Amino acid sequence: MRGYMLSKRIEEHSFSLEMASDRCVKRISFQASDGLVFFEGFLGRLRRVCIVEDLMLQIDGSNGTLRIDICRKDLEDCLSINAKSAEEGARR
Repeated sequence: MRGYMLSKRIEEHSFSLEMASDRCVKRISFQASDGLVFFEGFLGRLRRVCIVEDLMLQIDGSNGTLRIDICRKDLEDCLSINAKSAEEGARR
């Protein structure tokens, strides 16, 4: 059971969003009826995009930081798949 919980946690790819000021937040919406949660804001001017310790994508903007629990390999695989799909679509 523990292996299942760990693999499920890994597949869920957690994230955090840290904003420097509430002025950078445009909208937060919680809709209890359908469980929708929506967060919209402005990260600002892009300062850096990096993979931290091959485990987390971090996007730093002048207004905040977005962190996503996704390893380098998963990110590269996904980008590769999307690039192939775009190439196939362009050939049609």
